[in-house]
Amino acid sequence: MKQIPAWFLFLAISSSFFASAQPKYEFRGVWIATVNNIDWPQSGYISPEKQKADYVRLLELHQRNGMNAMIVQVRPSADAFYPSPFEPWSEWLTGTQGKPPSPFYDPLQFMIEETHKRGMEFHAWLNPYRAVHNLGTSSIAPNHITRIHPEWFLTYGDKKFFDPGNKEGQKFVVNVVRDIVKRYEVDAIHMDDYFYPYRIPGKEFPDAASYARSGTSLAKDDWRRSNCDSIIVAISKVIKEERKLCRFGISPFSVWRNKDKDPEGSDSRAGTTNYDDLYADILLWLKKGWIDYVTPQLYLEIGHDKIAYEKLLEWWSRHSYGRHIYIGHGIYRTLEKAPKWKNPAELPNQISLLRSYPNVQGSIYFSSKAFEKNPNGWNDSLQQNYYKYPALLPPMRWIDNEKPWPPIVTRSISNDSLIQLEVKPDPRNHVAIKYYVVYQYAADSHNETFGNVPRYLSKIVTTPEGFQLKETLSSSHFSYRYVITAVGKNNNESEMSEIAILVQPGGKWGFYNP
Repeated sequence: MKQIPAWFLFLAISSSFFASAQPKYEFRGVWIATVNNIDWPQSGYISPEKQKADYVRLLELHQRNGMNAMIVQVRPSADAFYPSPFEPWSEWLTGTQGKPPSPFYDPLQFMIEETHKRGMEFHAWLNPYRAVHNLGTSSIAPNHITRIHPEWFLTYGDKKFFDPGNKEGQKFVVNVVRDIVKRYEVDAIHMDDYFYPYRIPGKEFPDAASYARSGTSLAKDDWRRSNCDSIIVAISKVIKEERKLCRFGISPFSVWRNKDKDPEGSDSRAGTTNYDDLYADILLWLKKGWIDYVTPQLYLEIGHDKIAYEKLLEWWSRHSYGRHIYIGHGIYRTLEKAPKWKNPAELPNQISLLRSYPNVQGSIYFSSKAFEKNPNGWNDSLQQNYYKYPALLPPMRWIDNEKPWPPIVTRSISNDSLIQLEVKPDPRNHVAIKYYVVYQYAADSHNETFGNVPRYLSKIVTTPEGFQLKETLSSSHFSYRYVITAVGKNNNESEMSEIAILVQPGGKWGFYNP
């Protein structure tokens, strides 16, 4: 009989503890893939009103599950889910590339507004180099960049890619990013693992001519990596030029390098790696501070014989270089009926394990579609246990560490039973407010520690200009108070603005200001 590792026994015994000890700050995201209409919008090119309703339905599903961020694919193949001056409308929005939605609307603007209404972040997911998804079936508009500048592109398999060594193509992609960040209130620009394409067995990526033209003294592999480095640096720069608080995140393949190739590599036996095959030196980007977060795609299960979740989790946690790490979970594997993913404990164990690493700040799930089937009852597990309480988004203090002033709170009581709190921003604020956090807790709680306990987090209110909170007083023998804080655009939380409400035994009320 195969021996069960001691760490796994410990994890199984203690998973309920880790679940109940939810962190106050945790990134909880979902990828919404638009390519091939994987997640949204539905295939069949439905009406804008139906597209809007379907997106709202997805938001509400994920909000119920405790999520606080959506990562939406808005540029799947050098096309756009928004009116772009550079690229045509996506075929996966209307059925024909270049065809606008009718009646007209701006899907990106709509999605941002609806996502922000719910206190969730919107990360705009872009594919940097893929230009034509399928040469045989893709719709290609007359104004698509592959038609205007065919010399910028290389064909590999059934797809076309920007030549990463072409500087004009790089500038074009950087301008696309600048345009999005300048015109839209996205919280982040997000790119996945498609840098140089995954290898096709027996076929070399056809960039020999580009390499020769470059005149570089670098070896070809190093030249390829330098091409990826240069576009990451350029994108990072334009993001911060246009909006300081906009983040830049990368979701790489799970393995940087195997340790048989590099002593710094992970204990893995991956056939493909970021460094050696996709030419994406993620560790360099982290070390240099060019990116703000990384989401390694740890899509395989705990105990996998080549790329074990627990080994890669531990490795990435040691290689954050002060940036955020959000783990990518492969729940799509339940749809593929992968045997190990029939285990209802797989995802809970993954969440419990990542919470034991302080350098790991959360999760992103691929992809939205899997949640619609409530795989293994995991929607219920998240709602009732692992994500039972809301989590605040973790701040990135290297970007900005300034807190808002605490909100100004006034209160009144009417009809001897209804209390009203009016919350307004402090006029001294220089920090734009993202939302307010309302805490409710027993009056005898220690107020120096309660703010770190998620169960006291009552609600998040997304009206920066302020709001009113109305509560009916209880006639039970119970005393409680409310505390409200303001959270800025970089997720820095203000000090507490304490307002205490004391409900006396017998239904009498009164205020208590500690």
